[in-house]
Amino acid sequence: MSRSRAEDIARVLADRIVEGTIAPGERLPSEGRLVEEFGASRTVVREALQRLQSLGLVRTRVGSGSYALTPPAPTTGDDWLAARGESERAELHAFRIAVETEAAALAARAPSAPDLATIDAALDALAGATLPVETVEADFAFHRAVAAASGNRYLLTALDRIGARAIVLPTARISDAERDPADAAAVLAEHRAVATAIRLADPLAAAAAMRAHLMASAARRAR
Repeated sequence: MSRSRAEDIARVLADRIVEGTIAPGERLPSEGRLVEEFGASRTVVREALQRLQSLGLVRTRVGSGSYALTPPAPTTGDDWLAARGESERAELHAFRIAVETEAAALAARAPSAPDLATIDAALDALAGATLPVETVEADFAFHRAVAAASGNRYLLTALDRIGARAIVLPTARISDAERDPADAAAVLAEHRAVATAIRLADPLAAAAAMRAHLMASAARRAR
């Protein structure tokens, strides 16, 4: 009985993550709030959270709580970056496009061997990711590598402070029931296009490839 109830709670929370109600990097309600919401014991709630962890949908930070997919980087005073609802998520994504297209263009001006190696490593990790949490971490690592390669500390800091909220995961990249290999292949190809433009030291192409990728991400999320 206890296990069935835990599975039900896990399923509800998983649906919220897949639907984007709980965004990547967003903290899940506390155990106490979940106990109150579902009328279940703490033991059952903890079992539900453990199940989500095993599915790669939640990661727990000791002393902080459980986060959808991956915790954000520790920051202070960045509540203005918290997106609540679809309208604010759209605004945050537009901000991300502004930051990352410029970062990609700057990265392509004079890419260094270490910067390119970091970008390639993130691409390899993204290609090999299986669990949703691995996908989010590898995806963000790629975008962070591009921002770092820009040589502009403010662009990198902006992306760091957005954190995992920067990553838009459509259902096809989260739900086992609906995961689409073609979707994953398209995402990887978009990232590679950005990396190729940077390697070729073509700022205009790098910015265009990054914008195309981020616009495609928004379109996939809206499906």
